Amino acid sequence: MPFDLLLGRKTFDIWAKFWPQHNDIWPAVNTATKYVASNTITSHEWQPSVFLSGDIAEKLSKIKQQEGPDLHVYGSANLVQTLLKHDLVDAFWLKIFPITLGSGKRLFADGTIPAAFKVTESTVTSNSVIIVNYQRVPKQTGFWELGLMPKS
Repeated sequence: MPFDLLLGRKTFDIWAKFWPQHNDIWPAVNTATKYVASNTITSHEWQPSVFLSGDIAEKLSKIKQQEGPDLHVYGSANLVQTLLKHDLVDAFWLKIFPITLGSGKRLFADGTIPAAFKVTESTVTSNSVIIVNYQRVPKQTGFWELGLMPKS
């Protein structure tokens, strides 16, 4: 299934050094349009790339209204916080590894708005990694309808 990418600048910098030389591993990453949130770079040889600066939430809202493939975000922790704060996340594909680090970046940091998601797919790998898809449910859906709150 075709997709485009939405990446923060740091993730883009890392990927742009690797993926163009490894087309045999994941060819779709090189043909996907890469939307990059950056206030410092405006062009790059890894194409197709579109650089977004300024109000990223507003620009992404407009992109989401256009016809086109789904936007996938990998890494890009700071960008994900912006997306969550502006209710621009439609789904999560999370990989949960059975380790604890004790510190680090939080997926749901301060400023994340309350939102409901529902599991639509999940699997556990032979290495105990849980891969789960959460889809956003409509705002009017209550926690009781999702079975997330006990009924008294």
